[in-house]
Amino acid sequence: MYRKIWFALLTVIVVTLASCKPAQPTVQDHKKKTSSGYQGQGTNPIVPTVDRPVQKQWRGVWAFNDSTVFFSNDFAGARLNGVAQNGAQDFTVWITAENTPINVSPWYAFKIWSLEPENITVTLNYQNSRSRYYPKISKNGAAFTPLDSLRFTPIGPGEGEFGIKAVPEAAKLSLAIDATPTYVAAQELYTQREVKKWVDSLSQLNFVKNYPIGTSKEGRPIDLMEMNEANNGKKAIMVIARQHPPEVTGFLAMKAFVETLAGPSAQATAFRKEHQVFVVPLMNPDGVHHGHWRHNMGGIDLNRDWQNFNQPETQSVRNFLMDKDSVLDFVFGVDFHSTWDDIYYPLDTLVTGKAGDIVFQWINGINQRLPQKKTNVSASKTLEPTMVSRNYFFKNHGMPSIVFELGDNTPRPFLKLKGRVAAEELMRLLMER
Repeated sequence: MYRKIWFALLTVIVVTLASCKPAQPTVQDHKKKTSSGYQGQGTNPIVPTVDRPVQKQWRGVWAFNDSTVFFSNDFAGARLNGVAQNGAQDFTVWITAENTPINVSPWYAFKIWSLEPENITVTLNYQNSRSRYYPKISKNGAAFTPLDSLRFTPIGPGEGEFGIKAVPEAAKLSLAIDATPTYVAAQELYTQREVKKWVDSLSQLNFVKNYPIGTSKEGRPIDLMEMNEANNGKKAIMVIARQHPPEVTGFLAMKAFVETLAGPSAQATAFRKEHQVFVVPLMNPDGVHHGHWRHNMGGIDLNRDWQNFNQPETQSVRNFLMDKDSVLDFVFGVDFHSTWDDIYYPLDTLVTGKAGDIVFQWINGINQRLPQKKTNVSASKTLEPTMVSRNYFFKNHGMPSIVFELGDNTPRPFLKLKGRVAAEELMRLLMER
C-alpha cells in the first residue's frame, strides 16, 4: 500500500508537469564578454512588484515498486518537484521554478538513499532552463564538495563561455548511495538555521548584537546584526545579502567580509571606534527555506522592489534605515550577490558625482591586491527608478553603494580571501577620510 500511494502521487506530479503550459522566463542572458572578461548583464527591466501566485512544492519521500531507492525533499532549502524511475538504477528528477517569468537560476537540493549500497544514475531536468549549477555532494548536509567530474555527464552541451546558453541542457549524475542519505544540491546549504547559528556565534562578541527588524511574507524574522563599538561614532555602513536564494557564493564572501570587520586586528578595532556596522545576512528567508530559484513568497524578485516597497522584506530594511538615518551618517552600502562570474555593479560617477569616487577607489584597491583574478566593472548610469538596493541606498540615504557579485563557481578559498581583502580596503579608505 505504501509504495502504491507514493507511485500514485508520482504519477500525478509527472502528468501535471507534462501538461503545464511552457512558461517564458525573463532571461538576462549574461553572456557579454570581451578579452578582459565577463561584462555582466544589460539594463534591468522594470517589473511590477505586487504579489504574484507562487506554486509550493509538495514535500515528502518518493519510493518506487521493486526498488530500494528513496528520494526526499522534506528539509529546509530543498527543491525537487518530481521523480521517475527509468530502470532499476536509473532515475530522472524534475526541477521547476516557484513561478514565471523568472531569472534562470535553477536551484535544486534533495536527498537520496538506498536500503543496500548501490550505484545509480540521476538525470537533472529543468523547466525552461538548463543545468547552470554544478552539483555539490554531502553526507551530512553541512560539508559539501563538488561531484567528481568523472561522475558528471552533460546532456546537450551549450555554446559559448558565459550565460545559460553555455551550460548543458541537462546532466546525468552517477552516484554511489547507501542507507545514509546523500545530499545533492546546486550550492552549499545555508538556510536560516545555519545563518542564525553564524550570527549567534559573532554575537558572543561584546560589541555585536542581533535582533529582528521585521518579518517575511510567511512570518520568518528578518534578522539584523549590529556592530556598535563606536561609542559616539555617527558613521555607519549597511550590508545585505541573499535577496536571491541560490546566491550562496555572495553570502560566503559577505560572511568573510563581516568577520573581518568584527575581527581583532588593529585596523578593525580602530574602524569600529568610528563606524557602526549593520548587516542583514538573509534578506529572503522564505525563498531560501522553500528552495526558490529567485523570488520571495510574494512571487517577487526583491531586488526590483526598492522603489515601491510592496514586499515586507524590503519594507523592513527601508523602515530600519529611515529610523537610523536621523541619527547616523551612512557612508557605504554593499549588497552581495552571485552570478556567472565575479563582477562589480557600481553607480557611475556621472550619477553620483564625487560622492561615488570611493566606490571605484575601493574596486581598484581590491584589484591591486588580488591581481590573480580579473573582476570586471559594469557601472550604471541610471539612478531612477531606484528599484534595486544600490540605487535606493544612494538616492534616499546618500551612501555610495555597490552590487558586489561573485561567480557561481569561484573557488571557495578565493571567496573568503576576497571578502577579507574587500573589508580591509574599505576600512582603509573610510579611515583615511
